[in-house]
Amino acid sequence: MSSGQQIPPWLQEQLSKMQQSQQSLQSIMFQKQQLEIEHMETEKALEELKKAADDDTVYKHAGSILIKSNKTDLIADLEERKELAKTRVTVLSKQEERVKESLKEQESKINEMMRGATSGTTNTQQTTKTDSSK
Repeated sequence: MSSGQQIPPWLQEQLSKMQQSQQSLQSIMFQKQQLEIEHMETEKALEELKKAADDDTVYKHAGSILIKSNKTDLIADLEERKELAKTRVTVLSKQEERVKESLKEQESKINEMMRGATSGTTNTQQTTKTDSSK
């Protein structure tokens, strides 16, 4: 296509869909990264907590304050958070794979459509002239 030509509506639509998929992929990857960070932080907290003596005073983070807790409850709480983060990462990984596959399909479709449009340019122009004269 020369720079003077307009992008056909069908191509604009496909490019828009592809852009939405790319944004979705970025969002999924960001969420996944945040969960992986949370998982690592939880793992580190568990390691430190397990080093503490059973009678040591421990605190649980609740919003912007710390609440006195016991080691056993806190370990259970952290283990649960760790498993939840792990599960959510697994779900996001599956979504990421689906979106990546969808992007590949969209890219192939766009390339196919552009090859068809390039080889059928005169056909498309004739159809457009005929349609506009109706």
